[in-house]
Amino acid sequence: MTMDPTIYAQRRARLLEQMQRGIAVIPTAEEVARNGDTHYAYRHDSSFYYLTGFAEPEAVLVLIAGAAPQAILFCREKNLEREIWDGYRVGPEAAQQQFGFDAAYPIAQLDEKLTGLMANQPVLFCPLGADAAWDQRLLKLRAAVQARVRSGIRAPDEIRDVRALLHEMRLLKDAVELDIMRRAAAISAQAHRRAMQFTRPGQFEYQVEAELLHEFCRHGARHAAYPSIVAGGANACVLHYVDNHARLNDGDLLLIDAGCEVEGYAADITRTLPVNGKFSAAQKEVYEIVLAAQAAAIAAARPGNTWDAPHDAALRVLAQGFIDLKLCQGSVDGVLESESYKKFYMHRTGHWLGMDVHDAGDYKVGDQWRKLQSGMVFTVEPGCYIRPADDVPQALWNIGIRIEDDVVITAQGNEVLTSAAPKAVAEIEELMRT
Repeated sequence: MTMDPTIYAQRRARLLEQMQRGIAVIPTAEEVARNGDTHYAYRHDSSFYYLTGFAEPEAVLVLIAGAAPQAILFCREKNLEREIWDGYRVGPEAAQQQFGFDAAYPIAQLDEKLTGLMANQPVLFCPLGADAAWDQRLLKLRAAVQARVRSGIRAPDEIRDVRALLHEMRLLKDAVELDIMRRAAAISAQAHRRAMQFTRPGQFEYQVEAELLHEFCRHGARHAAYPSIVAGGANACVLHYVDNHARLNDGDLLLIDAGCEVEGYAADITRTLPVNGKFSAAQKEVYEIVLAAQAAAIAAARPGNTWDAPHDAALRVLAQGFIDLKLCQGSVDGVLESESYKKFYMHRTGHWLGMDVHDAGDYKVGDQWRKLQSGMVFTVEPGCYIRPADDVPQALWNIGIRIEDDVVITAQGNEVLTSAAPKAVAEIEELMRT
């Protein structure tokens, strides 16, 4: 499925309207060498793609706001010899027609054209600070325009970060975006189900990861949205563990944090399961606390509540649970005030989700937490990570649990996009018996 190019044109029109005046220069991501003459699989810049739908490297979008707005693409020229080696190139002429730009030029002409397009524009919008080389290039071009001042030409007096406008746009997902994210969520949920059915003592973490990747690719999601975390036993207490090379032991838990990317949009799911298919009493006790914390957080994810409401709801459940487990002492309010819970739960309960796994958008407006609105998508992912310590009951050592779902705010409340991935104790154990 490829989105209708008019959707991208509408997004560009919205950005141009918000710019009011000036010129925006938005490059896509560069290709990155992996080793020798081999590159990592290319992935476009999210904001560039959000505005263009154009997935090739070596491309730049230029927008000119004002009474006669323009959208101009610079991209690689057609080159039949390179296409034999590297594949099809759209080329400027076809790109203008297929993607609805007002004009398109070869990327080699960018600097020459920009010095003309910048002339007499009051503001230069760009992803300021994202890439030092690009910042220097644009400043050099701006200086070239300034050098023509005796001809009555002025360079932009002001430089603004275009991401301030773009990230606000990307924060609220439209119906088309949500449909894509539902597909990514469905594929990712099925991959977690497959991993649960596959997992047994004696296997290696990378073998479970292979099952996830197989399911992603089998349904057309060629790439994971981020490096998969497949962490057995003590490895689950390492938040960003990605080595995935240890053997899975009978009696341990396995934490899997994995999601696929579909048409540039990410899913992000975490499930924790017993390697042998049966939670021990201690594992189940901790798991049920984290699951209850997640349920409280999801219940607080509704329009009008502030961003931190789900986090605060999860914290209160976790704090009481840690007291019950004798991991923390005192009252719930005391544990929260002292932050003694952070020994076992040290991260926030979620993050924005969309084209990036940690997606665009501020969490505060001014000094206040942002209010949740219909169309916002984020993760809800409380956890508990118990490392060995003298003041920790030994039965709880090396229990690492996180339960993560993707949630979209709706007019009535919320929709859990990833609910097809089992998370109740009985559901997980039943699936692992099959």
